[in-house]
Amino acid sequence: MKRSQINTILAQADDMMRSFGVALPPFAYWAPDEFVARAPQARHLIDARCGWDITDYGAGDFDTMGLFLFTLRNGLLGDLQQGGGMCYAEKLLISRRDQLSPMHTHVVKAEDIINRGGADLVMELYGSDDQGNFAEDRGGQVMCDGIVRRFQPGEKLVLGVGESMTLRPGDWHAFWGEGGDVLIGEVSTVNDDETDNVFRDPIGRFAAIEEDVEPKHLLVSDYATRLG
Repeated sequence: MKRSQINTILAQADDMMRSFGVALPPFAYWAPDEFVARAPQARHLIDARCGWDITDYGAGDFDTMGLFLFTLRNGLLGDLQQGGGMCYAEKLLISRRDQLSPMHTHVVKAEDIINRGGADLVMELYGSDDQGNFAEDRGGQVMCDGIVRRFQPGEKLVLGVGESMTLRPGDWHAFWGEGGDVLIGEVSTVNDDETDNVFRDPIGRFAAIEEDVEPKHLLVSDYATRLG
């Protein structure tokens, strides 16, 4: 993805979130130079990878397969492993109309996916085999707003505005906006996008970036190279 495209997506996402009354925390608007200057005080944000995140899953076609994310807060894996402390995370996502987030599951993370506004959110679901691998012939069950719902392999459940779904490790899922763009909330256990996303197909979690312009804001994938 070109950095100029990423800058445009950031601005569009900010406008959409504001249209639903969502205000991001101050660090969201730090320019890259300010983030560098404040890095010693912002160590937790860097280590927990809080902030802007845009992916095309390495496919190079963001409008067809991609996702916008902003991690508002995130604990550390060490807390989760010790069973105490900051064991939770919260994100905002935007899934555009017919924009696929491809089939995947998580090894550790359980998550609530919440339709916060916009169009319907379609969740395509499959179960796992006994080793947790994708199983095209297995269904399972999820909770929708605390109510258990069983699903058949490949069944598509629709979340309207205000509705939510709880996904546990081994629940394979893909999703997209239907009829328009969707603002999504995600509340989960500690989020580790480096190691805890398992995709059915061999794709990448992060986009390769062509630096045609300067970044408006740093992405979480920039932290390692620009913040140390």
